[in-house]
Amino acid sequence: MDAGFSVAVTEAFVRLYKAGLLYRSRQLVNWSCALRSAISDIEVESRPLPGCTELRLPDSPTPVSFGLLFSVAFPVDGEPDAEVVVGTTRPETLPGDVAVAVHPNDSRYTHLHGRQLRHPLTGQLLPLITDCAVQPHLGTGAVKVTPAHSPADAELGARHGLSPLSVIAEDGTMTSLCGDWLQGLHRFVAREKILSALKERGLFRGFQDHPMVLPICSRSGDVVEYLPKSQWFVRCREMGDRAAKAVESGALELSPSFHQKNWQHWFSPTGDWCVSRQLWWGHQIPAYLVVEEHTQGDTKDCWVVGRTEAEAREVAAELTGRPGAELTLERDPDVLDTWFSSALFPFSALGWPQETPDLARFYPLSLLETGSDLLLFWVGRMVMLGTQLTGQLPFGKVLLHSMVRDRQGRKMSKSLGNVLDPRDIISGVELQVLQEKLRDGNLDPAELVIAASAQRKDFPHGIPECGTDALRFALCSHGALGGDLHLSASEVLSFRHFCNKIWNALRFILNALGEKFIPQPAEELSPASPMDAWILSCLARTARDCERGFLTRELALVTHALHHFWLHNLCDVYLEAVKPVLLHSPHPPGPLQVLFSCADVGLRLLAPLMPFLAEELWQRLPPRPGGAPAPSICVAPYPSARSLERWHQPELERHFSRVQEAVQVLRALRATYQLTKARPRVLLQSSEPGEQGLFEAFLEPLGTLGHCGAVGLLPPAAAAPSGWAQAALSDTVQVYMELQGLVDPQTHLPRLAARRHKLQKQLDGLIARTPSEGEAETQRQQRLSSLQLELSKLDKAASHLRHLMDVSPSPGEL
Repeated sequence: MDAGFSVAVTEAFVRLYKAGLLYRSRQLVNWSCALRSAISDIEVESRPLPGCTELRLPDSPTPVSFGLLFSVAFPVDGEPDAEVVVGTTRPETLPGDVAVAVHPNDSRYTHLHGRQLRHPLTGQLLPLITDCAVQPHLGTGAVKVTPAHSPADAELGARHGLSPLSVIAEDGTMTSLCGDWLQGLHRFVAREKILSALKERGLFRGFQDHPMVLPICSRSGDVVEYLPKSQWFVRCREMGDRAAKAVESGALELSPSFHQKNWQHWFSPTGDWCVSRQLWWGHQIPAYLVVEEHTQGDTKDCWVVGRTEAEAREVAAELTGRPGAELTLERDPDVLDTWFSSALFPFSALGWPQETPDLARFYPLSLLETGSDLLLFWVGRMVMLGTQLTGQLPFGKVLLHSMVRDRQGRKMSKSLGNVLDPRDIISGVELQVLQEKLRDGNLDPAELVIAASAQRKDFPHGIPECGTDALRFALCSHGALGGDLHLSASEVLSFRHFCNKIWNALRFILNALGEKFIPQPAEELSPASPMDAWILSCLARTARDCERGFLTRELALVTHALHHFWLHNLCDVYLEAVKPVLLHSPHPPGPLQVLFSCADVGLRLLAPLMPFLAEELWQRLPPRPGGAPAPSICVAPYPSARSLERWHQPELERHFSRVQEAVQVLRALRATYQLTKARPRVLLQSSEPGEQGLFEAFLEPLGTLGHCGAVGLLPPAAAAPSGWAQAALSDTVQVYMELQGLVDPQTHLPRLAARRHKLQKQLDGLIARTPSEGEAETQRQQRLSSLQLELSKLDKAASHLRHLMDVSPSPGEL
């Protein structure tokens, strides 16, 4: 709504008007009586009803029944015993009927062609007309024609030159054309009065259940009325055809591609777009009515359009042939449809109309609470208007995200109390404040109780502060090319913890680098150890995955790659492995240069998804020598996969994955024997001579990451060391851990027995329990296998401890 955008909106309206693409006309529009405004097609919810359904509507004193077909008799003029029975779901529109229509080939009514019928309420004569649009197999095959309140009837009436009668006012009450007995009544109150009158006159022929689709205003919940109103319309057929052909020809690519079907639905064919809204917010329409004493009715109204009132007055003077100063102009009080102004956003944000924008710089924004269909609609309007106004296609590709739902997959709704306000997630909010927001809203008291209860259940302690970066990363982490996106506050909170992990990692790195550290040029960096080579290879692979994810517009691939590198490669493995190395004084230069490159490249990879955190931390890194540093990470070069390819060693990463498996086995052994502080010696033995070298290069980090002491290699043919715990890493590799002197069997055996009893109880309960409905059998089997494996480990450990008791010397023998 600021000045720059307002100028763009006004300019677009004027240009479209001068091009003949925007005009004023009296036509049927979607009208919300509750809002007292026209609404767009996208705001009309088509609600299917299986039959008789009671609905509570705004301003209606009692519930209203829908899904019923009422049969009404229209007497044939001149034949006392002849009648034509029509079916209608809207008896309240009967006063607006101007004809009855049948199919020309319907033999039931052939003898009545050209006859007159008596209106059942007014007694006025109505023509019986024939039209091929009537479906003879539905109902009685005869339909009432109400051109002022039905789009289909409006088209039928126009074909037969029928004048419409508007019998429902914009506030939802009956107009004066209905007569004194109905004028001013709410339309659904008038319905009951009309039905009573028909019964009194003997012209009511009953009702029956009738499945139907009811148009509902998505914003107010009221039944949408189709009313004839003088409004501003944009001619969309030509522009819509161009937008449809842009996708069909490949000039505009939609991602994911399944949106192409909906795109063609929106724009082939395209009706004219009503852009007038009777709301108190929005961009006011730059059109002026020339007030003339002799003007009567909208059809003779004189309207002019101008960027300013002075410009409009000049146009009016030229149009009327009178001096502009003598004319009285009244500006249209209506505002423009939000879609009209928002569709101009990518152009006005880049300087249009003052300058022609470079649309290649524009990247569509992800709208948190907007589903793909709505975003597709917005992009379509943008393409239509933008192509017309600037002469260029906005961009070659568009990325459309999925609808954001709550963690249970429900659509976010105030009445459900499950709406996640982005500001509340970013800044945090107490439960009390969330409840106050509900009470300050416009919920029905019954809905308020339900929403408040759901809110207390979902957010018992409110929503913790998560920050902008965590929310942004969470939204991007979902597969935008798939189904709906299920978002929860707990998920965003987990990414806040991820942000904290990155922050602490950089604190460690900066502390290790010190104040006098000078980074080497990236092209001169060469790893000094296998661990250095491994982390640089992971960094290069991450850059490649990020590049691929951005090119294919699969942001979930990017977030996964970055999350895995920062958390599992850098923090959990490399930083832990390098800590003992950094205890040496002075620090060896190799790991420091590697740490700097991981921080520098890793933050630049992260910047598009966590811009605030990445900027703050990147600014703290020491600058590289030579050349002026970039003023911001936003304009620093984004790492390319090609520039880091020299670091990528897939074979080394595969080898180290075996080392990580050994680390997990060592940690499992420590947990089984409850070695909390002890650092036992470890031996690895492989029956394959080639595998010895694989582990030999990583013996020191293997001990560090496994929280063990010295790690050595046992020759393939050597006997297993006596009294050491044993675990298989694979069919060819065995792991041995020293226990003598570190474990007291008499103390640990009872603990193992207690743990075994607890696990056995869980296993017995799982076996005896009948699977609940909907429980995945695969998950149940996985849990069973996990418990059985854990019990097997405990049995093996207990057996080993008993063996230690047998071979250990007694105190008297020492």
